[in-house]
Amino acid sequence: MPERFVAACIQMCSGRDPAANRDAAVAGLREAASRGARYVQTPEMTSLVERGREKLFAVVTDQDSDITLAALRQTAREVGAWVQVGSIAVRNGDKIANRAFLIDPEGGIAASYDKLHLFDVDLPSGESWRESSTYTGGSCAVVAETPLATFALTICYDIRFPALYRSLAAAGAEVLTGPACFTRQTGEAHWHVLQRARAIETGSFMISAAQGGTHEDGRETFGHSLIIDPWGRVLADGGTEPGVILAEIDLALVADARTRIPSLRHARSFTIDRAGLQS
Repeated sequence: MPERFVAACIQMCSGRDPAANRDAAVAGLREAASRGARYVQTPEMTSLVERGREKLFAVVTDQDSDITLAALRQTAREVGAWVQVGSIAVRNGDKIANRAFLIDPEGGIAASYDKLHLFDVDLPSGESWRESSTYTGGSCAVVAETPLATFALTICYDIRFPALYRSLAAAGAEVLTGPACFTRQTGEAHWHVLQRARAIETGSFMISAAQGGTHEDGRETFGHSLIIDPWGRVLADGGTEPGVILAEIDLALVADARTRIPSLRHARSFTIDRAGLQS
């Protein structure tokens, strides 16, 4: 297994037109590959950002009919790169799955993952999000072994659940991924620290492509696609505009971090005693 490879994130500002979003993702993939990337990641909701439930259902198709997935599979084959589609919305019964895909250099689907944790929240700004009213949550975490590295697939809100990432690292993941469509407000507060924390806690690389900007449906996303090393150092930051960022992934750093701070091996089971005044 090679210990070094170049990874890339495609930062996007996806809108309501799947064809336009497809073309932007394909262009970003071609650019990243031309700059030496062997692994390329797109953000959550690559193919469509739409908060209106009826409008979303009017456009979303099943997995086999999705034009963005088909185009990225074909382009992965043409450029010979591993491609992680951060996620696309696909029909799943009377709801929609927020599904990630890992595509191999032959255009095959090597792994897929449905977002485990759904974002239901009311923000002080007045924004209200109820992903569970439209989306169905997944039930299985995913680790994918490739000739480049062992990747863990997660999506956006998953980043707030550290036990998930610890379990993925304990299962062999060397590169954690968290492609996202983070809101601007929560991103300004927590995005960088959460991404760095997950890398540090597990001694892993963290790669997270993001949506960034003001979208056609009115939402504002934070951007700042990140590639972070196992010591929590930011190797590349996408800022606020669409574009491509790259960094070299040296897997020797994973082994080094986990040797110096072997917290994955030192975890112990425990019980909790509740102390306090007795009535």
